[in-house]
Amino acid sequence: MGNCFSEESPGGAQAVGSGGITGEGGGVSDAVNLFLKSRGAPFSQIELSLSASKLRDRDMLSKSDPMAVVFLKKRDGTLEEIGRTEVMLNSLSPSWIAKINVNYQFEVVQPLVFQIYDVDSQFHNVPEKMIRLEEQQFLGEATCLLSEAVTKSTKTLALSAGMLTVHAEETFGAKIQTEMIFRCSDLENKDLFSKSDPFLIISRVSESAAPIPICKTEVRKNDLNPTWKPVILNLQQIGSKENPLNIECFNFNSSGRHDLIGKVVKSMTELESLHHRHQGDYFFIPTGVGHEHHNKVLKSQIFVDKYFESRQKTFLDYISGGCELNFMVAIDFTASNGNPRLPDSLHYIDPSGRPNAYQRAVMEVGEVLQFYDADKKFPAWGFGARPIDGPVSHCFNLNGSAYQPEVEGIQGIMSAYVSALYNVSLAGPTLFGHVINTAATIAGQQSVTSGSQKYFVLLIITDGVVTDLQETIEAIVKASDLPLSILIVGVGGADFKEMEFLDADRGERLESPNGRVATRDIVQFVPFRDVQNNEISVIQSLLAELPGQFLSYMRNRDC
Repeated sequence: MGNCFSEESPGGAQAVGSGGITGEGGGVSDAVNLFLKSRGAPFSQIELSLSASKLRDRDMLSKSDPMAVVFLKKRDGTLEEIGRTEVMLNSLSPSWIAKINVNYQFEVVQPLVFQIYDVDSQFHNVPEKMIRLEEQQFLGEATCLLSEAVTKSTKTLALSAGMLTVHAEETFGAKIQTEMIFRCSDLENKDLFSKSDPFLIISRVSESAAPIPICKTEVRKNDLNPTWKPVILNLQQIGSKENPLNIECFNFNSSGRHDLIGKVVKSMTELESLHHRHQGDYFFIPTGVGHEHHNKVLKSQIFVDKYFESRQKTFLDYISGGCELNFMVAIDFTASNGNPRLPDSLHYIDPSGRPNAYQRAVMEVGEVLQFYDADKKFPAWGFGARPIDGPVSHCFNLNGSAYQPEVEGIQGIMSAYVSALYNVSLAGPTLFGHVINTAATIAGQQSVTSGSQKYFVLLIITDGVVTDLQETIEAIVKASDLPLSILIVGVGGADFKEMEFLDADRGERLESPNGRVATRDIVQFVPFRDVQNNEISVIQSLLAELPGQFLSYMRNRDC
């Protein structure tokens, strides 16, 4: 799961494009940006191979004729069929040839349901997709999460009678990456008092739908001959090197109404050819007259200064190879949360069992990350509270232990959190430096080695603005060299603008007070809110950034 996005410059924080159309008030442009952000790191396509043993024999004169059907279980409990194998005749230990493809998304819990059927002989010449399952004999069912399947390339599951073996493998296209550097010349000036501020949007052309955006560059301020930072695409994103891509150049406007400067339509093969021939291609502007459409060719050109293909280790390569993600939590116990015994407190424990915002954030992040941590022992801390008969602590073990911060599983975090609410007094101020340094110490002690591959994820949940900003920046910059990512979730209605500053996605890399610059972006921040309709959960969008941060660390270390 490579990262296809260029690292944004400060001017590129809001850079988005539309499919050749400027949106009123930025509507279409905003939709493209939301699409790109909601996807996070590109999904990976996983190929499932299935085999079974000791299946129940349902036939009188021969053995069963089994077929496997795979479903994805949705949050509402309904099953969505994603594929079927062929019917294997007269076999109680089938190894099906047909592969089942499923899109793996790190940030989503994806339960799989496997059902095995004995297909009646009268349906043996019927295409598998046309076979009515209710007319076949049911042989058994098994379930597992897709994340469990990919962490162990081969997983054995128990059926009601017999065993099912699932082998999960990432498709080859995800591993082939192409790095390109684009340059333009003689761009049209769209601004009155300065030069254009250009950026590129790359979209995959679809015959049956609108172009699908897959990548964007940073904005180059005040530049009619820009060269952008490298763009990285993998074969899985584009489908084939022969598939056409829309490459559109826009002039950035802070209003969101970005002007189309020009576009080209080229396949990866054609872009490679431009690079080898050291030639450019002219932009054009689509124009329409009545029902006739013409392209106005411009003097502006686009060049491919670098085109390099390589096979890269993906996120799933590391995970299936034994690398773990170790989950850590730090919870804000400052007095601004309100009295935990009152219903208006952010820490209020509802007798009905309805979780508060802190509990929900832990559950939503934890339910994804727990399956990448083998022992499921999670360090959990609190900060900003006064333990009984003690001074204010800015990093105390949530379980009350003086020595050991680890708890067992997500439920262990929940129990320790509730217990702590009755054993500490909420105080303040809001300081992050202590918990970040504590997490960094653990990450530093267990950095990635040939024998033990671990990457650490610290979740900080807070209701207020950090008051030790310089100390926090210093701690983050120091931790940027370590196998660590920091997720910050803001709960309640505070102004979290300073938190957004810590998230380097919105500007340059953090710089400490002594002038040291972070080696990479390790912080992601989101304000917690309820999901409306079919929106992507803010926690999902937060988690979607993790594989890219993980890969940036691994590749910087050549692991």
